[in-house]
Amino acid sequence: MKLVILGGGGFRVPLVYGALLGDHAEGRVTEVVLHDLDAGRLGAVARVLAEQAVGVPDAPAVTATTDLDEALRGADFVFSAIRVGGLEGRAADERVALAEGVLGQETVGAGGIAYGLRTVPVAVDIARRVRQLAPDAWVINFTNPAGLVTEAMSRHIGDRVIGICDSPVGLGRRVARMLGGNPDEAFIDYVGLNHLGWLRGLRIAGRDELPRLLADAELLGSFEEGRLFGAEWLQSLGAIPNEYLHYYYFNREAVRAYQEAEQTRGAFLRDQQARFYEELSGGQASTSALKAWDATRAEREATYMAENREAAGVGDRAAEDLESGGYEKVALALMRAIARDERTTLILNVRNRTTLSALDADAVIEVPCSVDANGAHPMSVDPLPGHATGLVCAVKAVEREVLSAAESGSRTTAAKAFALHPLVDSVAVARRLVEGYRAVHEGLGYLR
Repeated sequence: MKLVILGGGGFRVPLVYGALLGDHAEGRVTEVVLHDLDAGRLGAVARVLAEQAVGVPDAPAVTATTDLDEALRGADFVFSAIRVGGLEGRAADERVALAEGVLGQETVGAGGIAYGLRTVPVAVDIARRVRQLAPDAWVINFTNPAGLVTEAMSRHIGDRVIGICDSPVGLGRRVARMLGGNPDEAFIDYVGLNHLGWLRGLRIAGRDELPRLLADAELLGSFEEGRLFGAEWLQSLGAIPNEYLHYYYFNREAVRAYQEAEQTRGAFLRDQQARFYEELSGGQASTSALKAWDATRAEREATYMAENREAAGVGDRAAEDLESGGYEKVALALMRAIARDERTTLILNVRNRTTLSALDADAVIEVPCSVDANGAHPMSVDPLPGHATGLVCAVKAVEREVLSAAESGSRTTAAKAFALHPLVDSVAVARRLVEGYRAVHEGLGYLR
């Protein structure tokens, strides 16, 4: 099988390739094509992959290209992991938002809208080219904002695009461990949108063990989300929120922490990854690309959501919380299920159909899905409580305005998207955000 990775010069690509190296079954991926607009980044990542493949006799062959059409032809699977505007764009998103006193995080609030506005047109172009050049390919979308981008692409290639995220899986695994269960055998009842969902139950051997966790304040304080939100709030909700809901539930504290931080997250990652690519750009034989990448990755994980932990007063991440959900493992399980009909259950971003009655059939949501050779099928779930339904509907309405603005190029519609977001509390601020982002992002020049 041929796997194409768009954004193949990106920092997370070695995680995907490492997962592929452990797959030796028939029907596995034998060819990986990296596509990126930056040849230097492609070269650096290719060095890391080459070191990963040492000693693996059947390692997938790796090629790299800056030609998108060349990459897509003959693809069986396409991973879309692009970052339009790069990390400098993310840092600018944060600066513009924080100057207006609102959140600039890359998937939440003003920053997420700005990122979506410049990413959607590119993602739509990719979907159209996949439909033309590789119509039988499945697109697995990693690109943030994942739910919004997946919905944009689904309008052109339907259910052949599936969004993935490791946040729900990581949350479920942490909760399962707290309850003494095997994370690989637990069923996670998780519902919402990408980066806006709630774990409402966790079944081990058919029994929901979440009530036992919620009844124990000490146990709630022993894992990351419990420390971040506090036992009292989790008990009040009767659920464990995705970590990104901290931006909603503790918005003022989060904004203040970001404003007071020495450097925003985007700026930190921009500088950190620039050092990594610069270190490898010369191709010195003495530099181990894999070791340099692994050290950079460890620092990245340890500092994840540092401002939120500062706002919550919970200090550094605990060692046991550093394990993510393993989005590369989710992607591999998804590919296996489709390519080999190895049926499985995964939490994915897919079109709603009739899953959540408050949303229409085409709205992309994040829920447990049964996956087989015909793709991912959202499972039936209980309705969300009123407070969660209201938030989901409000944010989905914003996403729809972003899609409309991206299609029409209307500055008025873009301003409406900002103004309607629960974390932007002023039409005047929304209008200034549009102009501020147009001033710093060349890619938003289409807004008129």
